[in-house]
Amino acid sequence: MSAFAKASVSARITEKLTQGLSPVSLKLIDESHHHAGHGHHHPEGETHFRVEVISEKFEGKNRIDRHRLINGLLAEELAGRVHALAISAWTPEEKSTL
Repeated sequence: MSAFAKASVSARITEKLTQGLSPVSLKLIDESHHHAGHGHHHPEGETHFRVEVISEKFEGKNRIDRHRLINGLLAEELAGRVHALAISAWTPEEKSTL
């Protein structure tokens, strides 16, 4: 098994989003502790995440297309351990106006 395959889910998500989106800013929050006792929760966490990402790769893409892009980059994680992923995705220009 490769070192990447053994890395934490958080580390794999961060690496894949960094490589795929070249983000200006990337914030990954593990919210698994909020779901203790609910379905798909693991005591070790890393099942429920929130991602906030700013990238020029979102230029010209609507919200659905941005989510599809992120979901595509994280297909392996979403098919495995990750049960929920909340996404906030902006272009640098959009984020500067908020």
